Amino acid sequence: MSLISQNVVRKAKREKNDPPLYPEEGEDDKNGKSNKDTMKIKKRKKTLKEEDDEKVVVEQEREMKKLENVLFGSLHSSAEFGKDDEFDKGSALYFVDRSANNALTVCDDGDDVLAETSDEEEDLKVRKPVWVDEEEQRAKINIAKVNRLRKLRKEEDESVISGSEYVSRLRAQHAKLNPGTEWAQLDRKARGDGYSSDDESLDEEHQAVLARGYKDVEGVDDILRRNEDVVVRSSAKLLPGLLEFSRLVDANAQEPSKGPIHSVQFHRNAQLLLTAGLDRRLRFFQIDGKRNTKIQSIFLEDCPIRKASFTPDGSQVIIAGRRKFFYTMDLVKAKVDKIGPLVGREEKSLEFFEVSPDSSTIAFVGNEGYILLVSSKSKELIGTLKMNGTVRSLAFADDGRQLLSSGGDGQVYHWDLRTRTCLHKAIDEGCLNGTSLCTSPNGSMFAAGSDSGIVNIYNRDEYLGGKRKPMKTIENLTTKVDFMKFNNDAQILAISSSMKKNSLKLVHVPSFTVFSNWPPLNRNLQYPLCLDFSPGGGFMAMGNAAGKVLLYKLHHYNHA
Repeated sequence: MSLISQNVVRKAKREKNDPPLYPEEGEDDKNGKSNKDTMKIKKRKKTLKEEDDEKVVVEQEREMKKLENVLFGSLHSSAEFGKDDEFDKGSALYFVDRSANNALTVCDDGDDVLAETSDEEEDLKVRKPVWVDEEEQRAKINIAKVNRLRKLRKEEDESVISGSEYVSRLRAQHAKLNPGTEWAQLDRKARGDGYSSDDESLDEEHQAVLARGYKDVEGVDDILRRNEDVVVRSSAKLLPGLLEFSRLVDANAQEPSKGPIHSVQFHRNAQLLLTAGLDRRLRFFQIDGKRNTKIQSIFLEDCPIRKASFTPDGSQVIIAGRRKFFYTMDLVKAKVDKIGPLVGREEKSLEFFEVSPDSSTIAFVGNEGYILLVSSKSKELIGTLKMNGTVRSLAFADDGRQLLSSGGDGQVYHWDLRTRTCLHKAIDEGCLNGTSLCTSPNGSMFAAGSDSGIVNIYNRDEYLGGKRKPMKTIENLTTKVDFMKFNNDAQILAISSSMKKNSLKLVHVPSFTVFSNWPPLNRNLQYPLCLDFSPGGGFMAMGNAAGKVLLYKLHHYNHA
């Protein structure tokens, strides 16, 4: 029974889903006709579906070609001979060989071909936009109602224009006001070896012309691909107006002074900075702009320090105060020696001095117009110079062979140290009492300050030649000029007065103008007493009466 029931079920399933395997004789004709009809209908549907799929593919290919022609130009489409009507008028089916000078050798009707060529070139010059905003055509702009848009009118009574016309006039106005934007249009074919005038004319049609002065396109592109600093400031000229600087950690932050700072100076290696003041301590710091580690501190019990200075060769430190003696410190042996009083002299103060650039001579300001010359090796008095008035300031020039001095008579003296005679003497213009002198590193210029706050900058050769007129007179200070200093390349001159708070100015020497952003508005410099620039110009240290040494980074200079 089970086998029979299973066979019955299978047969029933077959009869329900599929045609019978053994049809009866009466049903053969009916089933045959219905099967043929269904087969025909299926074939028709299949062919119609295939035709529809082919049409969709063809339409998609046409749309892709149109998009490619719009984006990349019609030169990318393949030309098929004998099907000229299928292409748009703007598509290029051929190219013009300009190297042949338009000479036709094969085609007889050359005039017609040339005419068609010129038409095609005119079509290429007019580049169609990829996308057009339909709202521009419908928008209406009243250019007579707004004052700043009246310049766009072509006629006096013109008022309302369309949006597209408004956009085109704005573009024309921008091109008129900014004619120098061609530098941004670099030639895309300038990198190729075969760059010629024909390529340039072709690029002009596509509005990509190489600007003058930008022949090295590879160098320009290389700059645009990197995120490094483009400007190399070390050899460039410092610009006037605004000085780029940043405040760093105070140079003596690890051990501030308990009294006013009267001396700051960088060592020739640009890493060591000395500070000295009335607290009788000489301190050395290693300057890195972050920690500024203190290296050593020396206490001088009987000498409040008024000035301390490295010798230019970096081997010694000269220390002086309002005493008839002075100290020297040997940096190699770390030994401090007390020198003086000087034989034959009665000066009670040796607080003002200068060291010659060759480190051979130390010039002290003496009494009654005397200048004391001391040998840096033997520490003995080797000669004296005498001015008519009192001596207040000194400065060396010409690699230590000449010495400049000024004082109470308002004159600037030039001394020859080899013969110890006065070479030249002249009045500092507008000066009654000279208080400060400073020479540039190369000795070509010198600055003279007075008790009225006037600073005159002279060309030294012209001054020695008889010209009394200064190159520039700086009148930004109103009190006595106490300190002046040129930086390493003589592009910055620092002038200060200890009589007034924040009385420190930085002068841009090439233009003889003061930097407008110095001193900083939100910083209190207190009473500035001394200043120094690092040998590379990157750091600037300033000591004030509050016992702090403010440290600044000058961004124009790459090296300390």
